[in-house]
Amino acid sequence: METFLSRYRNLSVLLLLIVAQLLLLAYQVKSNQDVRLIRVWAVTAVTPFARLVEWVRDGTGGLISDYILLRDVRNENKALREELGRTRVENYFLKAELAAADRVKALQDAQVKMPSKTLIASVIGTGTGSNSRVVYINRGSTAGIKRSMAVITPEGIVGKVIAAYPTASLVMLVTEQNFAAGVISQKNGVRGILRGQGTSVLTVEQILNESKVEQGEWFYTTGEDRIFPRGLPVGQVKLARPGRNFMEVQIQPSGLASGIDEVLVVIDGVHGEIPPPGTPPSPGVQILPAPPKAGPAEGAAATDPASPDTAAATHPAAQPPSPAAAEQRTDADRLKEKYRRIGEAQNHVYGAGRRSPDFTKAPPPPGPPPAQNPAAGQPGATTTAPAQPPAAPAAKPKPDTPGATERSKPPVGTIPPGRP
Repeated sequence: METFLSRYRNLSVLLLLIVAQLLLLAYQVKSNQDVRLIRVWAVTAVTPFARLVEWVRDGTGGLISDYILLRDVRNENKALREELGRTRVENYFLKAELAAADRVKALQDAQVKMPSKTLIASVIGTGTGSNSRVVYINRGSTAGIKRSMAVITPEGIVGKVIAAYPTASLVMLVTEQNFAAGVISQKNGVRGILRGQGTSVLTVEQILNESKVEQGEWFYTTGEDRIFPRGLPVGQVKLARPGRNFMEVQIQPSGLASGIDEVLVVIDGVHGEIPPPGTPPSPGVQILPAPPKAGPAEGAAATDPASPDTAAATHPAAQPPSPAAAEQRTDADRLKEKYRRIGEAQNHVYGAGRRSPDFTKAPPPPGPPPAQNPAAGQPGATTTAPAQPPAAPAAKPKPDTPGATERSKPPVGTIPPGRP
């Protein structure tokens, strides 16, 4: 520095004088905003250094606040995540329990409406094989479960019990290949044998190609297999087409549609109607309501209003229906009369008990009442014309005379005198 000053002394002095002069001028001169130039120059020169210092200070302060003062934020954040996970799991289990409670309530409602005596059970396990079609339920022989009992849901049949243990039971599902049950269609009354195929679709066998089975038609149990009560829904027809020897009918089971977490085990089955009361008809199928029940007098009057039998039936002291009216009775009427006589013989009231009467012990059908002689004044005689006088037999022509039988034939409903 001394060498530079001593060597360039004049120039250095000149530069110092110029700088001093500029400073004095800047001090004296003001800008248009009434600010001295020296202040403007000083602020402009110091601003970059001030920005650098502020940036260093902010970075240092952020580092201290983020990594030193807030050292527990990471642990708090981790605890919040764990609590959120537990809350989600609890919410999932609460939803599952609520859904199970709804299913149990639906089963209880169906249990009350169902005439058969049932027991609610829950599925606790499945078979070990990959293609297994069996499940375990939490009810066993101690609860009254026996082998070959039907397992159902309100939507349809599920399977049957194939083994009963003290605390659990093994149930074969309808999709198992060894499963079979008797079924009947809703509209046309076509009977067949329901079989599982190891898949989600069932088949109905032994249906002739001439039979009429429509797509979408419902099938119900017939009760002929002595396992499932009559009238339980099985499913809707998914495919129906003629085959080589029999029709190919595939059914989508309705009992497995909504899951089988809870089921009903039929302890004491009662046969129902086909279709069950309140069941809507199949798509495109129109079913009329049952005709009104007609009494014996109405049935006799409907045959021939002008006949003497009709006049006798409409009389205040109406008699049993005539043979002509009895011949017009259908098989359903005779079967109903048979069941009525069985119930009266065994003191059974239909619909009032869990057990059905013994249909093998049918009482003999009532015979026709013996004819009475109205001339003897005995009650019960069925006559519509006065008796012939005692002299009538003397005027009766001989049988060998042509047309004698037709001329001497008494009026309808009259018993000739002298005949027992």
